[in-house]
Order: sequence, then structure tokens, then C-alpha cells
Amino acid sequence: MSAITSSLSRRAALAVAGGIAIALATVGISHGETVRTIKIATSAESKPLAWGAIGVEPQGYEPDLLRAINAKLPQYKFEMEGVSDIAQETGLATGKYDIAVGGYYKSPERAKQFLIPENPMGASLMKIYSKKDSGIKEMKDLVGKRIVPTTAGGGTYKFIMNWQKENPQYKLDVTASSAGIPYPNRLDEVQNGKFDALVLPSNLGEQTVIEQKKLDIVASEPVFSNNTYMLIHRSDENKVLADDVNKVLKELKDDGTIEKLSQKWFGEGIVQYMK
Repeated sequence: MSAITSSLSRRAALAVAGGIAIALATVGISHGETVRTIKIATSAESKPLAWGAIGVEPQGYEPDLLRAINAKLPQYKFEMEGVSDIAQETGLATGKYDIAVGGYYKSPERAKQFLIPENPMGASLMKIYSKKDSGIKEMKDLVGKRIVPTTAGGGTYKFIMNWQKENPQYKLDVTASSAGIPYPNRLDEVQNGKFDALVLPSNLGEQTVIEQKKLDIVASEPVFSNNTYMLIHRSDENKVLADDVNKVLKELKDDGTIEKLSQKWFGEGIVQYMK
């Protein structure tokens, strides 16, 4: 009996040892996987799209969407930092940041310089802001009106120039500016009558400013919509990152996450406008 007991004991011990070895090997594989840190530049002062200066945890639509993406990609650790627009693209080009987000449009120039996932992060809805009694509802209503100057070379300026080219029968008085005056001040200028209308993407928090300041200003229906994209530093290593993010962006659109976040931060759904 003792010999049999001894043999069984040895077998049991070997089985336990084998189980422990397998478990340890499994744990070793899991813990041995490297998690790559991804440096991300977000807008510092574009509430509710994104805001939060250096040292402050970024908040807003894009940071929340980035967190949702990271939750599906545990092989990465996203580290976000709010920086100025100029610092974003400069840092991305030099490789200081792996990703930059800021309501970016896709362009041939950007496609050559950066990796851009095929699936968008959202949609930028261009709207016209004017006083309630102005009667301004669409672009042709801006004929003869004083339009707030737009940033030279910016997305709004390009949109207006393209619209004018496609609709030559309507002559708009458009001025380009590099003054960089904050849009809340521009809304004040519409309120006090200095200008008749402001054309701007609606994802910068205009409606919040209008409500907080109790301005007599309304937004038109979207006069133009354009997809917004994530920009990724071009490198061989980041090609995998771009593919991973692209896949997850589609999943988050399909499962309703993007629509939910847009309702939370913009007060309106944007998925219907995503091309």
C-alpha cells in the first residue's frame, strides 16, 4: 500500500507542478507583452472639442473618444497633452507626438506628411451665426452682409472661397485675417452689430457661449460638413498603430459610441453627417 501511495503521490505532485508551470508560462506571456506608450497632442483651448493645458488632464469629445479607442487597444497606453495648434502639427512632424487631434480635415498635403486612418473621428459642421432677426439661414443670404474675418488659410476660409467659386452669382465680402481673435469675442461683435454673421464649425462650443452670455444669436442648419481625422506621425512602427486605430474607429461608430459622445459634448448627433 505504501508503494502505491507513494507512486500516486509522485504523480499528483508532477501533475500539480505541471499545472503550475503552465500557469506561470501563461502569466509570463501575458506580463511579458510590452505596452507601447503613445504620445498624443490634443487641442488646449477648443472646448468642447478638447481642452486642457499642459499638466491638466485633457477633456472633451476627442479626449473621451481617444479613451474609448485605448480601452479596445490594451497594447497601447495613450498619454494626452493639451498644446497649441501650432505646437501640435510641429510636434507631430518631428515625432515628439505620435498622434495629434484637433478637428483636422484631410488634405493631400497632410496625407503626404502624416498617416491618416481611413475612418474619421467625427464631423465638423459649418454653421452661420447671426442675430435672431437677421433672416440669415444659408450662404446666399450673406450677400451684402458684413462677415466676420476668417483665419487666412484656415478651413472656414477655404470653405467660403470654394463656395464662392461654385456659386459665382452670389458675391460675398470675405476678409482674411491672422489676428487670432477668440470666437467668443467674435460672437460679441455679431451681437453688438459690428458684423452681421460669423461662419464657423459648430464643434468649438459656440452654443455654450451664446447661452452663458444670453446672446441674441442663433445658428443656422449646417451649410457644409466635413469629416475630421486623427493625424499620426509617419513611421514604419506607426503603420500598425494607424491600422489598429482605424479598425476601432469603425467599431465605435457602429456600436453608437461616437454618436453618444457627440450628443454629450456637442448637444447634437454627428454620425449622420460623417461621409
